[in-house]
Amino acid sequence: MFKTIVATALIVSATAASVSASSDGAWKALFAKVNGTCIGQSAMPSPEASAPVVFDDAAGKIAVMLRGTMGKGKASVNLICLYDKKTGKASIAEYRWLGR
Repeated sequence: MFKTIVATALIVSATAASVSASSDGAWKALFAKVNGTCIGQSAMPSPEASAPVVFDDAAGKIAVMLRGTMGKGKASVNLICLYDKKTGKASIAEYRWLGR
C-alpha cells in the first residue's frame, strides 16, 4: 500500500512539473515579442540586440541591450530595454559604461 502511494505521488509530481515547464517554442515566441517591442520603441533603424536576460518571476522582467545609431549625425547609442512580462510594455533608457 505504501509503495503504491509513493509511486502515485512520484508520477503526479513528475507530470505536474512537465506541464508547468515552458516549451522551447514558447520561450522563442516570448523572446521574439520582447525583441520586436524593444526594437520598435528604440527608434533605431537596425540595432544590434543582445540575448535576453530573464529575471526571476518575482521581478517579472526581461532585459535586452540594444546598440545602434540614431539621428542625422548617426551617433552611436547604447540602450537598455526592460520588458514587463505581465503588461507587455517596455521601458527604454540610454546607458553608458563607467569611465566612457
